[in-house]
Amino acid sequence: MRHSGETTEGLHVYRSFSEKLADPDLIDLGEGIYVLRFEVMKVASVRAAVQDLLDRGVIRPGQTLVDSSSGIYGHALALVCREFGLKCHIFASISVDVGIRTQLTYLGATFQQVPSSASLKHDQEIRVRLVHKYLRANPDAYWMQQYHDDVHYLGYRGVARTVVDELGTDGLTLVGGVGTGASTSGMGRYLREASPDVRVAGIQPFGSRSFGAESAPMDSFIIAGIGSGIRFANIDYRVYDTVHWLDFDVAAAGCRHLLATTGVFAGLSGGAGWQVARHVRETEPGGGPIVFLAADPGHRYVEVVYPVEAADAPDPGYRPVEIGSLDDLTGPWSTMDWARRPFEVHDDLPEWRQVPRAA
Repeated sequence: MRHSGETTEGLHVYRSFSEKLADPDLIDLGEGIYVLRFEVMKVASVRAAVQDLLDRGVIRPGQTLVDSSSGIYGHALALVCREFGLKCHIFASISVDVGIRTQLTYLGATFQQVPSSASLKHDQEIRVRLVHKYLRANPDAYWMQQYHDDVHYLGYRGVARTVVDELGTDGLTLVGGVGTGASTSGMGRYLREASPDVRVAGIQPFGSRSFGAESAPMDSFIIAGIGSGIRFANIDYRVYDTVHWLDFDVAAAGCRHLLATTGVFAGLSGGAGWQVARHVRETEPGGGPIVFLAADPGHRYVEVVYPVEAADAPDPGYRPVEIGSLDDLTGPWSTMDWARRPFEVHDDLPEWRQVPRAA
């Protein structure tokens, strides 16, 4: 990571493109708010996971790795498989656009895109069922289980170390989408190795199963990558101090405001993070640094998030409703004190989805 004021004489030579993508930029946006901006955030996670699995002999070069993805995980897995001499097969959500499909093809991955579904739960269940059908037909393939195996935490250890080295931990707050749990659960775990006082604010869309909001009406536009329609085993609920549920309009407005005021071009999870980071700063004007995650740039969202005619529109000024119970969830934005408590999901997690903890 380049430090402020460093010249090109300090450029780092990366050994591969995936190594570069695994190294985000930490950017000061003013007022104590920082963004960890990734080109493809999941590369950090996938690269470390695959290296660890190879080192432990769980997988071997030439083997096929398979998983379900709504977009950037599939791209990351294909890229890393190319580097490490592995094959890759992806069951892709309908949200995987032509840009990612093109890269998957050129990277030598095979993929199957599932039909459109109005339900995030239905979409994810279909993809997981297809994974199991593929595994029955290809028993030598290895399922990466991005939803359930926190071997995917490992790639965020170095990122957390960089944040601590650059900003310290005094009053530090991490903000980011929950998703599969790997990024914010992993970052939170490693940041608290430096200080148990680091706070974590997780972001969810309405209707996401994680944190028990599946009964809330879901957006017609699903914010890919930060919610869950099925049980994810690798979310560490005890990491989160607060949880924010927000809808597409709030996240999209955050994207536009972030670009217009800072120049940072980010996807919906980044826009959501910007909204929450600004709220934390407003409520704690003298607090410590706030770091939010921007998982990818905004290219795949241009048509729905960045219409040209909205460029001069004023910021809507969304603010959250503070709630004390999930029964009080209300749009477009609710927030709740989670207080690092565990969360019991009252249904069975089938044995084929249970995996040992890796971190």
